[in-house]
Amino acid sequence: MQPCTACLAIFATLLAVAPAAPTPPQSEPVHTFSICAYDPDAKEWGVAVASKYLAVGAVVPWAKAGVGAVATQSYANVSYGPRGLDLIAQGKSAAEALKAVTDDDKDKALRQVGMVDAQGGAANFTGDKCNPWAGGKSGKNYTCQGNLLAGEQVIDAMAKAFEETKGPLAWRLMAALEAGDQAGGDKRGKQSAALLVVRAKGGPGGLNDRAIDYRVDDHKDPVPELARILAIRIRK
Repeated sequence: MQPCTACLAIFATLLAVAPAAPTPPQSEPVHTFSICAYDPDAKEWGVAVASKYLAVGAVVPWAKAGVGAVATQSYANVSYGPRGLDLIAQGKSAAEALKAVTDDDKDKALRQVGMVDAQGGAANFTGDKCNPWAGGKSGKNYTCQGNLLAGEQVIDAMAKAFEETKGPLAWRLMAALEAGDQAGGDKRGKQSAALLVVRAKGGPGGLNDRAIDYRVDDHKDPVPELARILAIRIRK
């Protein structure tokens, strides 16, 4: 049985006037301040981050023992985390891995990322469409970065606190996060924070590398709450 010519004409007309499929919305921006760092004595890598964003610890921090650490934020491209770590594991420096992931991203102007490699080499990138204030600062074994911040003083305070604080990497990362928070942090407000530290066999029973993986997903004052949780571990 052949289809009715009139029916085909009606179907074609409906297709012609049907609305186009909507463009998928851009991911919600992860306006954030973070630090990636390396402790050469303890052979630990870590990330600390805070934001006016629900469960920022599920998006921004990535780290692998013996390899490095990555923070991906702004309109976060979460593939930067595993891909950046893979590139570093293949022998690229933090700067080389960062360039590779951003060069391949047509939306890199919206991205912000920081990386630290296995030797403590550090690099950061801020796309020119990230919301101001946005920028970063790298030093020996660390990089700080942030967007939609109260000002450049947030990053400066984080860097200073990390450089001047003594003790385990987790303490130094926490000190940097607290300093950034006290300097104004995310200018929209506060919601979540996270701390990730990895070292070889650092996890429960030595079966993975996650020595510390603490998150405050939704809290009126997440950075002090994260510090309180870390202090419980220290007391033990």
